[in-house]
Amino acid sequence: MFVLTNGFSARTVVGMTDPDVLALLRAYPQIYLACHVEHRSRRESPTGLTSRDAAILAHIAEPEGSSPARLARHLGVARSTLSAALKRLEGQGMLALEPDRGDARRRLVRLTAKGSDALVAGSVLDPARLGAILDGMTAADRRKAVEGLEKLAAAARRHQEEEG
Repeated sequence: MFVLTNGFSARTVVGMTDPDVLALLRAYPQIYLACHVEHRSRRESPTGLTSRDAAILAHIAEPEGSSPARLARHLGVARSTLSAALKRLEGQGMLALEPDRGDARRRLVRLTAKGSDALVAGSVLDPARLGAILDGMTAADRRKAVEGLEKLAAAARRHQEEEG
């Protein structure tokens, strides 16, 4: 029997009764190993961003933007820590902090064009490798794969928010 420390239920893992879980446990490492690049320091990064900066950019919801509080919760960092990082990234032109049209008291974080370019350049996945893999798929399979991963990522965010 497996002892889980990550918050997921044991029924999902014990005996691998869920073929979808088993399929993802096999697929994710294959994708990661095929496309992963080494983590970089700010000096080694082509954009001057750390891996943490790149993670912040990667977690900003587009096109609707993200609230700083929600982003801090999702990333598991203190609001003050995130606030300093957002201020630095805004100063570098990577993101914009704008008023929320639905609630003027709140601000939303949005990527700029420069931030989108930096996200590509600073990703933990190599865009060229990922592009080559996608190019090897039919258009229909490619679309299904991308939509499926987007849905899985959205479900992961919801799950993380529900767990606190």
